[in-house]
Formats: sequence, structure tokens, C-alpha cells
Amino acid sequence: MKPGKGLEHAGLTNKIIGCAIEVHKKLGPGFLESVYENALIIELHKQNLKVQRQREVVIKYDEIEVGRHRLDLIVDDTIVVELKAVKNVEDFHFAIVKSYLKALGKEHGLIINFSKPVLEVKRVIRK
Repeated sequence: MKPGKGLEHAGLTNKIIGCAIEVHKKLGPGFLESVYENALIIELHKQNLKVQRQREVVIKYDEIEVGRHRLDLIVDDTIVVELKAVKNVEDFHFAIVKSYLKALGKEHGLIINFSKPVLEVKRVIRK
């Protein structure tokens, strides 16, 4: 990022984060990730955002399929969103999101952890 420039897709990520904050305010911590996913999709649709959920990602090695993963959300075909309800976001969570970004040819992701008293949001940028 160049000095003086904002984050790429800042408007979109801010909308996603705002929706997650709304869900966290209404539900609080303590539920399964699937509950937060369902609620967040409702909030994202209220913002007229396009959401793909549980999208299957094909993993290739030397152009040959070697496996598949399911990611939580892709918003506006731009931001990969990984939802968590865990004590702490760990390095391997970042590695997982970066692998999704690479497999999809995307650059930006968010890890949103609903398990804390204050919503935890981490940006992930593939370089």
C-alpha cells in the first residue's frame, strides 16, 4: 500500500465489518459459526451485497485437481470471509484464508471471530 492511499476495497470491507458488528451486537458470543453465518448473510443482503456461501474451491497441483475445500463466504465476488467462533485467531487461520485466496485468484479476505466480547476482525491480504 502506498503512503496516503486507503486500503483497496475499504468500502466493501467496511460494509462487511459493519454487518458483522450488527450481528455480534444482537447475538453476542457463544453460538456456533453456522448461526453467525446465517445471521451475517441476512445483514449482508440488507446492504444489497452479493453473497456466495459454502462455495467449493478446487485445489490443483500441476493443473490436476488434488482436493476440494469449502469456504464460508465470498462477498461481491471479491472478499473471502472466514467466520470463526474460537478463543483466539491463530496463524493457521491466516494460512487457510491465504490458501483460499490463492486457489480463487483473489487478494483480500477477512477473518471474523464472534467468540470474543468485542468482535474480532482480521484482514488477510495475499501478496
